[in-house]
Parts: sequence; structure tokens; C-alpha cells
Amino acid sequence: MSFFIVLLLIPPLRKLAFRIDFVDKPRKDVERKIHKEPIPLTASYAIFVGFMATYLMFVDEITMKTVAIIISSILLLIIGTIDDWYKTHGKDFPSLPKMLVQVSAAAIVFFAGVSFEGFYNPLSGEFVNLPYALQFVLTILWIFGVTTVINFSDGMDGLAGGLSTISAVTLFIVALTKGQSDSAMLAIILIGAAIAYLRYNKPPAKIFMGDAGATFLGFMLGVIALDGAFKQATVLSIFIPILALGVPIFDNIFVVIKRMMQGKPIYQADATQVHYRLLHSGLKPGQVLSFLFLISVCFSLFSIILLMIPV
Repeated sequence: MSFFIVLLLIPPLRKLAFRIDFVDKPRKDVERKIHKEPIPLTASYAIFVGFMATYLMFVDEITMKTVAIIISSILLLIIGTIDDWYKTHGKDFPSLPKMLVQVSAAAIVFFAGVSFEGFYNPLSGEFVNLPYALQFVLTILWIFGVTTVINFSDGMDGLAGGLSTISAVTLFIVALTKGQSDSAMLAIILIGAAIAYLRYNKPPAKIFMGDAGATFLGFMLGVIALDGAFKQATVLSIFIPILALGVPIFDNIFVVIKRMMQGKPIYQADATQVHYRLLHSGLKPGQVLSFLFLISVCFSLFSIILLMIPV
């Protein structure tokens, strides 16, 4: 259902974007702007509507967690839209407001019960319940971090959507294996929405999801992992969601360290991500996507192997 809703909504939203000039225009002064034609930035609304409509239709009951996910997603969509509006005018939106909203969104779902509570001690078999303050810090860091790395990865046609799909499939398999129906439902809805988006975002892209869509996808992946793979985790299974999101996480850790060493602000966008480096090495866009998707699948398969090890 999420797949078909997104598939049907993107064409009219694309036309609307051209009508109101809500498009990402090429800029010769910005190295990472590799597209040559104006591209609509309205796919985020199709993804949001497709996901939420399906989620509300199939969720068993409206709980605090449901309300928290909706409110947090709306906040991210609003701040992302403002950021995208700045892009359409050739400007950069300040990073501080975005960071504050993303942290607030993570805090909202934490207080609704979506959190990293602890893990099983392999020696005693007992569950180690972390202090409440540490649960809060780790939950915020995880959701904010995943939201950020998916957003940073959205610099090439098909990349963020493809990586998000592979990660969501992995988290879906993990949730099914653990019997976590809520997490599995969230994951499969996200998969449908992301695949439909890729239908229009594959190279050459006809539409972008912008910051609004990328932060939403990242936020939902972070929430799904906390509500599924991280829940009642063993020592090894803690690494499952990290590996499921391995490509964007490890790439952006490298980027952040490099920016810090060069004395640049962490949030200052540049062309140091792995996809830009591969493009500059001479690979074609299709080759870059194939390579990064293959690495992501390998990470995901390794994470599923970890799932089968009872430690």
C-alpha cells in the first residue's frame, strides 16, 4: 500500500514543484551539485503521506509511541522543508535549528518508550538495565546519528533511497526473526515507500526527496532499530543495526573525522563522501551505486549472521 501511494503521489507533486518553483537548481559554485537540470524537491511529501497513511491503517491501536512517531516526523518534515526552501533560493539553512529539531524529535520518541534499555550479559544471562540518563543519551545519539548519516548520504541519484531500502530490509528480517511484529510492520512500510521513490529517483533522477525526506527516512530507520534489533539485545546483536546501516555510518564517521582534522565545521557540506570520491576516481554513477549497494548488502548479510549467534 505504501508503495502504490508514493508511486501515485509523486507525479502530481513533481508537476506542482515546477509550478511553484520548488526545485533544486544546479549551482556551478557548489561541487556536490552534480545534476544539470532543475529537479523537484517534493518527493518527501509523497513518502511521508504514503508511510503514515499505511501505518495508521494497519496499526493495532493508537499508542503514545504512534503519536510520538507522527509528531516527530511532522517536525522533521517542517524543518526539512524550510531547509529545502533555502536550497531553491541558492542559500544554505543554518545547521543549529536543524540539529535542535532532530534532537527534539528523538527526545519525543524516547519519552514515548522507544529507547535503548540495555543488553543481556553473556556470562550471567541476566539483562543489564542501563541507567535512565544513559538510556536517554544513547537513544538521542543513535536516532540523531542515523538521521544525519542518511541525510549526508543523499548526494547522488538513487543512493540514499537505495541504502535506506537495504537497511530496512535487514531490519525487517531481524524483526521477523525476533517475532517483533510492530517493528517488522514499520520496516516493510518504509521499504514500500522507499522502493516507489527509487522508481523516480534512479539515475537520471526525476525528483529529489530533499532534506525533508532524507531526515524522515533516517529517523524512521533509527526508530525501527531501537524498537526491534536493539530491544533485549545480546552483546553481538548490538552490532546488527550498526552493520545494517554500515555504509552511511562508516562513511560519515570518516567524513566527520576528516573535517575535524581540517578544522572545518562538521555540518559544512562538501564533496568528501565516498560517492563523490568514487565519481572523481572515474567511475560512472551506475557503477558507484552498484559498488556501494554491494558493500551495503555484504554488511547486512553479516549482521544477519550475527543474529544467529546466541551470544
